[in-house]
Amino acid sequence: MSLNGIAAMGNPAWYGTRKAKSSTESTASGFMEIAAKMAAQDKTIDYDEKAFDMVGPNAPLDVKNAWMEAAKEVNANGLGIKSNGQMTHISEMMVQRCIKTMGGETENLDILGNSVESAIQATKQALFNLEHPAVYTSTSLAVQRECAKEREFYIAFLEKLNQL
Repeated sequence: MSLNGIAAMGNPAWYGTRKAKSSTESTASGFMEIAAKMAAQDKTIDYDEKAFDMVGPNAPLDVKNAWMEAAKEVNANGLGIKSNGQMTHISEMMVQRCIKTMGGETENLDILGNSVESAIQATKQALFNLEHPAVYTSTSLAVQRECAKEREFYIAFLEKLNQL
């Protein structure tokens, strides 16, 4: 309860308002500085390589090189991660990662394995699943376009893997 603008504790009702305002301003400027730093860092991140690291941490260098070449050729990667780090859709390799996680695997989410043959098998499986969905779902045109790019990536990646 307050009386004539003085709170029950004896302080004026406006007491502390000025501190809150300056604190809010410094928080906003601090946020803007952090956002600018993060934006600068995002420009240096290669999301095709980051996507590869998520599905093939144990894969040989030849497999990684094939992935990177296919990603540059098609302008897409097997996880549906764009050059700005956003996911375009849930890709088939991401589904394979989720299936492993749901099966209780949390440490080894390696989809491509540790050989060229295992990478070929995983990519063939992802391509098959993409072309033969278990359940038909109606998706937007944008997602359909991204799935077509994903398919194009898998085909280019398989071609490069078969040349190894």
